[in-house]
Amino acid sequence: MIDYKKAGVDIQAGDQLVSWLQDTSTSESTIAPLQKFTSDVPDYKKRVVSGIGGFAALFDGRFSTMKKPLLVSCTDGVGTKVKVASHFNDFSRVGQDLVAMCVNDLICTGGTPLFFLDYYASGKLDLDSAQAFLKGVRAACSQSHLVLIGGETAEMPGVYQDKDFDCAGFSVGVVDEEKMWGAHKVKVGDGVLGLASSGYHSNGYSLIRKAFENEFEKFKDWLMEPTALYVEALLAAKEKFEIHAAAHITGGGVENIPRVLPSNLKVRLKRWPFPDCFLEVQKRTGLTDIQMLETLNCGIGMTLIMPQSEMQSASTFIESLGIKTQNLGVVEPRTDQESQVAWD
Repeated sequence: MIDYKKAGVDIQAGDQLVSWLQDTSTSESTIAPLQKFTSDVPDYKKRVVSGIGGFAALFDGRFSTMKKPLLVSCTDGVGTKVKVASHFNDFSRVGQDLVAMCVNDLICTGGTPLFFLDYYASGKLDLDSAQAFLKGVRAACSQSHLVLIGGETAEMPGVYQDKDFDCAGFSVGVVDEEKMWGAHKVKVGDGVLGLASSGYHSNGYSLIRKAFENEFEKFKDWLMEPTALYVEALLAAKEKFEIHAAAHITGGGVENIPRVLPSNLKVRLKRWPFPDCFLEVQKRTGLTDIQMLETLNCGIGMTLIMPQSEMQSASTFIESLGIKTQNLGVVEPRTDQESQVAWD
């Protein structure tokens, strides 16, 4: 007889993981905010009607303090950084990566994160690895104004090798339409403020893995550094400063900025010095500066577009929260033939 377990799927292990999540949900990691801010939805944790363990999660979506609340949704993964995590058998940091890749996109609307769901698939479910991953997810959620409300764990023998895994995340938030950031607010003369990345984040790892092939151990700190979380800083900053738009600098580098520009505008940017981890990739690959900037974040993980008059104060404030900043340039008029990213 061949039962489900002999076929490679251990339902009891999956049930154990769900029970562990439920049992530890009340002791969920809490991290002190970088800066006190007035949340648009201060009671977001109490709004969970039904969470982990059911067929679907329920969340109270009444936002009486907003004139026209709009739901914001994002989904993302961490790409081939999962191969690096598997190599080092280190799964907690990639949990933060997953949350960051989603909520750093969500915050670009000026919205407030509410809840998060994860998908974790492997060839063979290892409880220690899955728990480490989910601890990282929950800690990052706690730091980013989110509740981990549900998810899916899939054991897929024959699709993944035993130690292989993949993950995806889904975040939902809310924004009041009149306060929403975006291309509709960007104006000629606005400044571009860059917020420092923590390293490679979770993009470009097919290239990065090739660059450091057979030398992972030597460069482990660079390779495993988790993606920076920008939510707390930007939730605090949006109360104090007029922010018109934000662009999360992920795969494609600075070419993400045009996603928040109207078609008749461009940004003129200044070059900035690449951090050592990016210089090492450049040395090993032979990519030009422009190729690097159009592939990796090169040290800038988030950009804010705002009035020039706000730039210095915003820079000082965000740096007080531990995130380095840099004045990257200005918004200018654009003709149809021009690129939306120009360089000094």
